[in-house]
Amino acid sequence: MELLQYDQQMVRITDCQGRVFTGIAEVFPWEYGMHEFAREEESIRMGMYQLFESDIAQVERLPDMKILRAEETWQQAGAYYVRIQAMAKKHHITLRQEFDEHDTPVTKYIVVTDRDFPVATARLYPLNATDMMIGRVVVLPEYRRLGIGTMTVLACEAWAAELGCRKTVLESRDNKTAFYEQIGYEICGEPENGDTFRCIRMEKEIV
Repeated sequence: MELLQYDQQMVRITDCQGRVFTGIAEVFPWEYGMHEFAREEESIRMGMYQLFESDIAQVERLPDMKILRAEETWQQAGAYYVRIQAMAKKHHITLRQEFDEHDTPVTKYIVVTDRDFPVATARLYPLNATDMMIGRVVVLPEYRRLGIGTMTVLACEAWAAELGCRKTVLESRDNKTAFYEQIGYEICGEPENGDTFRCIRMEKEIV
């Protein structure tokens, strides 16, 4: 399997354990693997994961899938669409509850599209000079368990780091903490009842 052909492309990787990772592939030559990991293999880095050739069962190109930093109204509308369809409608949350004081024209949103159709989103806003809150992480039901949620959170972290933040913070639903723990988040509080769900604060150092 020649991994270098996938460098800087949007791909979906299935490893030999059946785990799925979606995102932009950063490919490293075998010399890097030998020097850093004593493994003479090409590898792909995706977020915090380093996947070696012998660990990979399948790589699929996703040329129609894109990660957007919503800077225009139509892109922000995509974020709202995903949240209405996958959260407000499904869980009977009113629009007033779903769209709070942190949803403004200057709020930063990540939007994932497939053939220009929005399928996942998350929002970011600063808590202070060094900490960024990630919230409203939502994936349409038919796109779940494909690594897209992880990709969305990692895209938020990359943006936060570029903005000079050192830590990302989120409030996970109490039954979703395992997902965030898998990508490096730690529980930093006790569960509390919010307007819609019982949530718990989690944090991650990103630099």
